[in-house]
Amino acid sequence: MALPKLNIPTHRLTLPSTGDEVKFRPFLVKEQKLLLMAQQSDNEKETIDNMIQMIENCTSLNVTNLPVFDVEYLFLKIRAKSVGDIIQLNLLCPDDGITYVNTTLDLNDVEVQIDETHKNIIDITDDVKMIMKYPQISDVQFTEINPNEVSRIFEMLKKCILEVHNGDEIINSIDMKTEEISDFVDSLNTEQFENVMQFFNTMPKVRHVVEVTNPKTGVKSEVLLEGLQSFLE
Repeated sequence: MALPKLNIPTHRLTLPSTGDEVKFRPFLVKEQKLLLMAQQSDNEKETIDNMIQMIENCTSLNVTNLPVFDVEYLFLKIRAKSVGDIIQLNLLCPDDGITYVNTTLDLNDVEVQIDETHKNIIDITDDVKMIMKYPQISDVQFTEINPNEVSRIFEMLKKCILEVHNGDEIINSIDMKTEEISDFVDSLNTEQFENVMQFFNTMPKVRHVVEVTNPKTGVKSEVLLEGLQSFLE
């Protein structure tokens, strides 16, 4: 006698980067195993690979081609329908920097936040413009860009150049040689480089502000949760 097939519910969400509707199902036991492996692993690449596999199992999407914030948003929403909307977090109180407090968070309240000043067209000179694309999950790790990691910043920048406009001429990234891109980025002056970095500093992010009260001091503070790792503690 064959075992019964279980009905698996499907849900819908809107992909932040495109506004397209996406169908997904909750995690099953096989994805729960991947989730545990991802949370326990000290290997960042392994964590990302497990995360990608989980989301692709539950959707029809090619996750490696999605912006990082789409992937983080997808994961949190799928997790909410799989494990539960409410998660427990142990957050550090900013007022004294030593006291941790347990708090709950409803994942349904977490959204992708978009800075009003964000733009993907960067004016380099009067004639030269850069058109940027968002970092894909295959390009980056789940940690924030560290200003001290110079080589990582430059590699990220080069991967996110979609087009360079020189007057009426449009040069697509697929037509650029790696050496040409490196030389072009290296030729930016300080102001031009800072303008480019504003693209990364203001791009959409999964973020949420939580209010905590220090039990020792009674001080209320706001804690900013930003990026997937903040919601996986």
